[in-house]
Amino acid sequence: MLSAEALKQIDRAVAKYPADQKQSAVMHALAVAQGEHGWLSPDVMKAVADYLGMPAIAVQEVATFYTMYNTAPVGKSKITICTNLPCQLSGGEDAANYIKKKLGIGFNETTADGKFTLKEGECMGACGDAPVMILNNTKMCSFMSREKIDQMLEELSK
Repeated sequence: MLSAEALKQIDRAVAKYPADQKQSAVMHALAVAQGEHGWLSPDVMKAVADYLGMPAIAVQEVATFYTMYNTAPVGKSKITICTNLPCQLSGGEDAANYIKKKLGIGFNETTADGKFTLKEGECMGACGDAPVMILNNTKMCSFMSREKIDQMLEELSK
């Protein structure tokens, strides 16, 4: 289920913790597994749990708590919009509605062509840059006006 390269990456994270606390590397292991499979299916989460010697439900609890983990297939580009109050008061709700209308999807949905998935996110720690979005868990986009959203969607469509 996990490639030799993925297990090697997980082993590097495991080595940072005491030998009897392998489960401390679960977040890193989930990120590696998701990078390899695109999302965390129940089988992938079970493989991570088995490898770290922990109950599968404990791995699932971590995977479902954090929005950076995908527990269902997602589009090529995952857009996570902060909808906490500071962002909401600074245009986050308008930005979310604009993207929903442009893409024809709601939160936790993927466009028919598989290009975009839209997610609602918790505080991203950049309230002063609102509205804030994160692309594919790696790139933060700040001050997302309609023009910047249009530009982002155009670039991601290529």
